Amino acid sequence: MANPNNGNFVWYEHMTGDAKAAVAFYAEVVGWKTQPFAEAGDYLMWVGSQGPLGGVMKLAEDAATMGAKPSWMGNVQVEDVDATAALATKLGGKVYKEPTDIPTVGRFAVLADPQGAAIAIFRPNGSMALHDNAKEGEFCWNELVTSDSDAAFKFYAELFGWKVIHEMDMGAMGTYRIYGVGEKQLGGMMTAPKGMPMPPMWIYYVGTNDLEAALARATKMGAKVINGPMDVPDGGRIVQLTDPQGAMFALHMAAKKN
Repeated sequence: MANPNNGNFVWYEHMTGDAKAAVAFYAEVVGWKTQPFAEAGDYLMWVGSQGPLGGVMKLAEDAATMGAKPSWMGNVQVEDVDATAALATKLGGKVYKEPTDIPTVGRFAVLADPQGAAIAIFRPNGSMALHDNAKEGEFCWNELVTSDSDAAFKFYAELFGWKVIHEMDMGAMGTYRIYGVGEKQLGGMMTAPKGMPMPPMWIYYVGTNDLEAALARATKMGAKVINGPMDVPDGGRIVQLTDPQGAMFALHMAAKKN
């Protein structure tokens, strides 16, 4: 029987040029704490109110030399890492990091979809409890901005079994496709507007109860605003940023409930 977590984002990896500065930044902006991973003392886990949600590590020098930039990467849980990596290749994607075991933890690989956006796949050795992503400080939305959202969705639907939950006509910006597992919304996909100077990429949103206050803390510590703040159709507000090392992320404040 397949694991019910399959197809869900279960971990968020932050590769950065300065891990110590990143820890200080996100602690101040979204309130995360950190704790070392017992089996690898140099690996720090991000910890929110529901426990660990990701990790931070220094960008490897060889990766930086090859042009890798500080970034966030989501990990999607799959039943079989090797089979999923093989399927990604068959569907026109690439394998950036071959399937690899993390002792006592699980197995992972890093892929690129056919348009070039990178994403990781993961199968844990044990069980992982999914977090309630409506809570403050949790990753609450996983958004793909790409060169061809129709082709990208077809790839991910085949790879992870994602379904279209809702589509919105964004006028000149085209269709915004909300996808998920079953009825659970995971995020959205859209084709980048013409002239938008960014490669296909995933943007991960962290929930906050006070967007303006979190934004003020972020910019005070050196973050740069890329887009927003702005209202979104669900009644909430978002802002897209780069942190002081240049990694892109976003903040989301849900609509106030009456």
